[in-house]
Amino acid sequence: MKLTETWVQQILDESGSNVELVALEDAGNRRHRVIRLYIDHPRGISHELCANVSGLVGAALDTGDVIDGPYTLEVSSPGLERPLTKPAHFEAQLGNKVNVRTAEPVGGRRTWRGVLREVRGDEIVVDDGAESAVIGLGQIARANLVYEFEQGRSDE
Repeated sequence: MKLTETWVQQILDESGSNVELVALEDAGNRRHRVIRLYIDHPRGISHELCANVSGLVGAALDTGDVIDGPYTLEVSSPGLERPLTKPAHFEAQLGNKVNVRTAEPVGGRRTWRGVLREVRGDEIVVDDGAESAVIGLGQIARANLVYEFEQGRSDE
């Protein structure tokens, strides 16, 4: 068995927890791996939910033949600048600012930071104010939401 997002999501689905796996990171080395799960839930993320998911996935990792050797399992919210890894993630962020890094240059650039204007099947359109880029989902090395803090208004 192999550690994949599909495998982890299946474990979460079977639990009936209504938890979505946003991203999976497998880092470290053979001597000590770090498995990071970024999760989301319609009612938000709590410490209790992270602990429950950690127990559930940890038990499956320990009983399955998925990981050789020691590992650390970390479970958390994807945060304000959440990674965008699936078409549904991009669709949910239409009109918001995103940062997209591509594996190969698109329009002469590998980094696009701007408003996500469209999701067309397996492509997205990012507008940086000066130009727009049509980027295939398969070309994306990394993408995330850009959270912009609003400046407080001064009435003085």
